[in-house]
Amino acid sequence: MRDNNWLESTFETIYEKLIPEIERENEITIRFGKFWKNKFGQISLQKDGSSQILINSFFRNKEIPEYIIHTTIAHELIHYMHGFQSPREQQFRYPHQGNIVNKELKKRGFGQLLELEKNWVRTIWWPTHKSLSSQRKSHMIFTD
Repeated sequence: MRDNNWLESTFETIYEKLIPEIERENEITIRFGKFWKNKFGQISLQKDGSSQILINSFFRNKEIPEYIIHTTIAHELIHYMHGFQSPREQQFRYPHQGNIVNKELKKRGFGQLLELEKNWVRTIWWPTHKSLSSQRKSHMIFTD
C-alpha cells in the first residue's frame, strides 16, 4: 500500500518537473483524503494559510496506476499555479474555465498521461472502484 510519505515524495518530484519556476508562496501539504467515487483529488486553502491537496484514498491501492496519481497531483498543482486555493493571484474566473487545466498540462508535457487517464477512467475506474469499495466494506483492505 502507498502511504502519505510516498505521496509527499511523489508530490515533490511532480512539482519540480511540472512547475519548477513557480515559487511556493505558502506551505503545500498533501495526503490521502476520503474514499471518493467521483473525485480524484482536491486542493483547499486552510485557515492557517497553507494549501492542502487531498488525494482519493482508493489510490493507496496498487491496482491504481501511478500515472493516475501523477495526473491528479499535476491537476491540483495547476489549480495552485492559477491562484485557486492558494495565495497566488487568481488568473481566471473559474478553475476549469475553457479547459485551462488540461491545456496547461499538455503544454507542460503531460498530454500523454492525460490520454492514458481518460482511457483508464472510461474503461477501468468504475469496475475497479466497485471492487475496491466491496473489499473496503468487508474490511479486507485499507486498514491502518
